Amino acid sequence: MFPALFDELLRIDLFRYISFRMAAAALTAFALALWWGGPTIRWLRRHKVGEDVTKTDSADLAKMGEKMGKKNTPTMGGSFLIGALLTSVLLWGRLDNLHVVLAVLLTAGFAAVGFVDDFKKLTILKSKGLSPSMKMLGLTVVALAAIGAFAFYAHYSGRHTLLTLYPPFLKNSVIELAGLGALGVALFVVFEWFVVVGSANAVNITDGLDGLAAGCTLICGLALSIFCYVTGRPDWTSYLGLPHVRAASEMAVVGGALCGACMGFLWYNAFPARVFMGDSGSLPLGGLLAWMALVSKQELVLPLICFVFVAELLSSWIQRVYYQRTKGKRIFTVAPVHHGLQLYGAVFELPAVEKQARTDHRWHEVTVTTRFWIICAACAMASLALLKVR
Repeated sequence: MFPALFDELLRIDLFRYISFRMAAAALTAFALALWWGGPTIRWLRRHKVGEDVTKTDSADLAKMGEKMGKKNTPTMGGSFLIGALLTSVLLWGRLDNLHVVLAVLLTAGFAAVGFVDDFKKLTILKSKGLSPSMKMLGLTVVALAAIGAFAFYAHYSGRHTLLTLYPPFLKNSVIELAGLGALGVALFVVFEWFVVVGSANAVNITDGLDGLAAGCTLICGLALSIFCYVTGRPDWTSYLGLPHVRAASEMAVVGGALCGACMGFLWYNAFPARVFMGDSGSLPLGGLLAWMALVSKQELVLPLICFVFVAELLSSWIQRVYYQRTKGKRIFTVAPVHHGLQLYGAVFELPAVEKQARTDHRWHEVTVTTRFWIICAACAMASLALLKVR
């Protein structure tokens, strides 16, 4: 809104620069999250919208949560986080850019699914929220609508670069799905659905310790903002041997808002957390990270950028599959991996005697969170190094 207003009416050139609007979007989202966070938390406390940490399969985790005073900590903090993010994008992003519009719709749609899930958990006695199938259905409808619109635009505008996958490390290697016609478009939509929905669920699973999901999202969002900015620059992509996606740089403004909103949320979510994110925040954050990777054509690099999220998702999935196939046995002490490290300093199942011995050497959750931030930052830097490796 602001860019078009100042460009057309006031002729202020400063607002044409994406780098300036990216910084402005970050600061605006940060300020809004700080401003709205306090009143939102007080409202949630007043209405007793708290998360019951005793709802877990691990008695140790439940006991630890109660001891640290987390039982009545408000949840659904994602409401003011996502509100700040979207408001900032609407103020500083160009709404004549399809990538930005679809990013807003995807984020809002995933936030709505997460809100319904959180609302059911907190208002219906003994409810676990939406069933896994209903939650997946909601995410799928939103994701397919956004990806389908993106693929339709790419196919009928002749911009086949948008439907191409670019493997890392290999300079001239591409997977041109557009050449397969309708089948290629369908394969693209299915693959991107897997990326977007998988990323949303990965961030959702990671949201288990104070500051963990928001801090890692901030780091990944910054890296993906750089990828989006570079991908939209024909001079830089030509030099680096990267795919050029016209107008992709505008997604860096969305990335700036994402980082700023996460910073504002961390103000309240840092240990000891005054509010938890909930599905209303984690699902849209994960979906937006994947959308930025889609637009910048870094889908195949996303697992490296978001390595922490991928590790969390895989540990939870492996635990579930192993438990079902062995009829009750567990390969990890507890999943996802951050809880295993928090409890015992190791994630593999231990004999009873050794498990008791390790109880006195637990990692504090601040230690787990900080070290995961460090790993996330290292992986983000490694992914950026791939810009030149090609």
